[in-house]
Amino acid sequence: MTDRVMIFIDGSNLYHSLKNIFGRTDLDMGKFARKLLGRRYLTRIYYYNAKVGQREEPERYRSQQEFFRSLKNIPYLELRLGRLVYNNWPSSPPYEKGIDIQLATDMITHAFKNTYDVAILVAGDNDYVGAIQAVKDYGKHFEVALFGRQGTSRELRQVADRVIQVNSRTLHDCWKSSQARQQQPHPEPAHGVQAQA
Repeated sequence: MTDRVMIFIDGSNLYHSLKNIFGRTDLDMGKFARKLLGRRYLTRIYYYNAKVGQREEPERYRSQQEFFRSLKNIPYLELRLGRLVYNNWPSSPPYEKGIDIQLATDMITHAFKNTYDVAILVAGDNDYVGAIQAVKDYGKHFEVALFGRQGTSRELRQVADRVIQVNSRTLHDCWKSSQARQQQPHPEPAHGVQAQA
């Protein structure tokens, strides 16, 4: 029997990892998911991000909305949005609210409902360790896709059943073509966003 897989992507973490490590963000999300999936059965992809404030950052808001619309073309992908909190804007950067909790809750809820056999987390946040252990306690297998420096995250490595080290070799055929790159927007969270539960 083929394993049923759910992929949980922390969009802000993915964006910053791509930008900082590879110097580009034009990842084809569908190809990337298929690479992580292998020959297994995809149940769903959950993509989490915080919605940029339309009033505070109108240009970034429009760009992000375009990107979110492009995600709707990916089969079985569901967008989950948290919010950005703008305290003392623009002198202080906004911070994410509720993304980590929403992602962890979804992982545990779907494990409890038995809607997947294997969860793949694309994030580098050690705050997920407890949720990962809870998922494993339900008898599920857990894989973590780690980028660059996150690849040395001892806590995530220890709790995961399998670590997928994402590097240039992993992504070589997951970038958008030059034509698609011109037509499709890239992930665009607010720069300097700080994650906070």
